[in-house]
Amino acid sequence: MLSPFLDETAIEAGCDEAGRGCLAGPVFAAAVILPPHFNHPLLKDSKQLSESQRNEARLIVESEALAWAVAQVPPAEIDRINILQASFAAMHRALDQLSLRPTALLIDGNRFVPYHDIPHTCIIKGDGRFTTIAAASILAKTHRDAYMMDLHLQYPHYGWQENKGYPTAVHRAAIAKYGLTAHHRRSFRLLPEVVQGKLF
Repeated sequence: MLSPFLDETAIEAGCDEAGRGCLAGPVFAAAVILPPHFNHPLLKDSKQLSESQRNEARLIVESEALAWAVAQVPPAEIDRINILQASFAAMHRALDQLSLRPTALLIDGNRFVPYHDIPHTCIIKGDGRFTTIAAASILAKTHRDAYMMDLHLQYPHYGWQENKGYPTAVHRAAIAKYGLTAHHRRSFRLLPEVVQGKLF
C-alpha cells in the first residue's frame, strides 16, 4: 500500500510489538526501514504466517532491510508502567537502536507516544497493510518466540514452547499448580479471581 506520507523521499520506519496479551515474558517491539518499494510475498501480518514462514521472513527482513532493531520491556517494568506504556517504550527503544535515522514513522495500532520530532501515523491493523509494519511485526514476533523458547528450557511446566506466555488453559493450569516465576506479569489477571488471591 502507498505510504500515508506525501514526501516520497521520506525514510520510513515501521513499528510493531508482540506479546501485549501475554501473562509471562517481556513485550517486544521492532522497528524496520526497508529499501524503497521493497516487497516480498512473506511480508504480511505475522499472524497469517506459519512459524516456519515467519522464521523465513525474519531472515529476509534482517538481510534486506536498510536498518532494523528489536527491543523489549521486561515484566517488572510492565507491572510498574502498564502494558500500553511498555509497548510504546519498547518501540522507542527499538527506534533508538536503528543505525539509520527515520524521517517518518508508521505505527501499528491507534495510539503512540511521539518519538522526538519525527512525524508518525498510526494505522489500525497496519501489519496487514504496510510492508514496513509487516516486517516489524515479523521481527517482534520471531524474536519474542525465540526468547520464550529459551525460557521454556528453564521453566518447562508452563508450556511456553507452545503458548509463548499467552493465557492458554495449559499455562493457567500450570500457574495454579506451580505458582509464579519471575517472568510472570503480576499486574495481569493470571487466574480467575477466586483463585488469584492464593498466588500472593
